[in-house]
Amino acid sequence: MVNFVLAAGAWLGAWAWDDVVPALRAAGHGVHPLTLSGLAEKSGAPAGQQTHVEDIVDEIGRHDLRDVVLVGHSYSGIPVGQAAERIGDRLRRVVFVDSNVPADGESFVSAWPDGQAMIEASMAATGGFWAPLPEADFAGQGLGEEQIGRIVGGATPHPGATLTEPAVLARGVGELPATYIKCLLDGDEPSPDVAELLRGEHWQLVELDTGHWPMFSRPHELAQVLLDAAGT
Repeated sequence: MVNFVLAAGAWLGAWAWDDVVPALRAAGHGVHPLTLSGLAEKSGAPAGQQTHVEDIVDEIGRHDLRDVVLVGHSYSGIPVGQAAERIGDRLRRVVFVDSNVPADGESFVSAWPDGQAMIEASMAATGGFWAPLPEADFAGQGLGEEQIGRIVGGATPHPGATLTEPAVLARGVGELPATYIKCLLDGDEPSPDVAELLRGEHWQLVELDTGHWPMFSRPHELAQVLLDAAGT
């Protein structure tokens, strides 16, 4: 049995995986969708990026999970990549879902040269949080009105410190056994840092013909990719 630990991206909580979880459990695996500190039902809790890394590591330790497939979507690829390094031989594989990936000493905003000013302006206007996206920003991502409504209705402001604190890595994520899922409606090619990692021997690329939120737009297809990545 594999244990999937699922962390969704900015503004989202464990609820974002509701359409993916049943297929993973039906295949006989343990599934642990995780809400990171400061989001969803944990809204208001203080959180920095290292808080989110500890959220993930603590979940694995608390349940004594082995054969762990760590899944990080979007922003959460950054804490997931760090947690994957820290859990040692408990890790089976890490899966990055159209996500950012951590680099030692770099933050989420440092990987966004064109978006840093926008994010920082949002944080300044909302007391240190990154405001959720409006409905219009989900256009062209393979989502229907109901799916967009679910995302927008469930989103909570994202703790700003998680976006500005640097990642801490002893080695590099290129040494981890990893699958990177590129969602093609959000761009045809992986970012340059991901493309470089994919040239290594430990990383595999999977493409999905959908947008940046595949847990809503293609949940069953995403679940199958996760099962394949786990080798089950």
